[in-house]
Amino acid sequence: MKVLLLGAGGMLGHALVNQFSGDELLVGDLPEFDLTKFAEVKHKIREMNPEFIINAAAYTNVDGCETNTALCNLINGEAVGNLASIAKELGIILVHYSTDYVFAGDQEKGYQEEDKTNPLNTYGQSKELGERLLKENTDKHYLIRTAWLYGPSGKNFVDTIIDLSAKNRKIPVVNDQFGNPTYTKDLARSTRQILVDKRPFGIYHQTNEGSCSWYEFALKIKELKGFKAEVIAVTSEQFKRPASRPKYSKLINSKLPPLRLWQEALKDYLS
Repeated sequence: MKVLLLGAGGMLGHALVNQFSGDELLVGDLPEFDLTKFAEVKHKIREMNPEFIINAAAYTNVDGCETNTALCNLINGEAVGNLASIAKELGIILVHYSTDYVFAGDQEKGYQEEDKTNPLNTYGQSKELGERLLKENTDKHYLIRTAWLYGPSGKNFVDTIIDLSAKNRKIPVVNDQFGNPTYTKDLARSTRQILVDKRPFGIYHQTNEGSCSWYEFALKIKELKGFKAEVIAVTSEQFKRPASRPKYSKLINSKLPPLRLWQEALKDYLS
């Protein structure tokens, strides 16, 4: 496969580079590949002429989006629509990643692929905009929603908890937000399999199997790492942040074979 990977320098991007290493892989990242420069991006993609574009580039600072709304919408929204238009014009299949944060979080059982989106924060709204423009501008797309990503080569919850454990006797973690921890290595492998299998175009949810609260996630990290710091359960109200988070952002994977349990994936990452 001839694949152009955008956002190759990010956490998910690194996992995708490893997964597609046996293919003809072209990589694009800042500053050489700036998705906000639409005409320039189109020219470069035309020259590269890939079979697939995988867009792993995003503005992922959830709290930062509350103050940098314009840039957040440009990267997560308008740039995606532009990529979709380019892909359609050049006959390229586009893979794009979205998030559990496009949902309101009021369904305890979680959300299936076709459930109605209703984001609570600016980040979620920008990703919802990207989803809408993707669907409007090209039919040949895979929209992969995922959640609570962690892996090498990027800031993530797992590494943050471990870092905090070395500096603090107590670590407060919210116990009233629930989701699916997902290992970038597993998501990258699944992404390639979707293309190999030539799955029908559309929306796919893909996370590691099972769900938990952030607090339960932190307790599992403590168990596997064996650090001494105490993990303390707190409410979202006690641990206020600029952006609201959904209570239940569990994604139900109803279209693809399930990935391994999140506990197994976490153990693999930490080993």
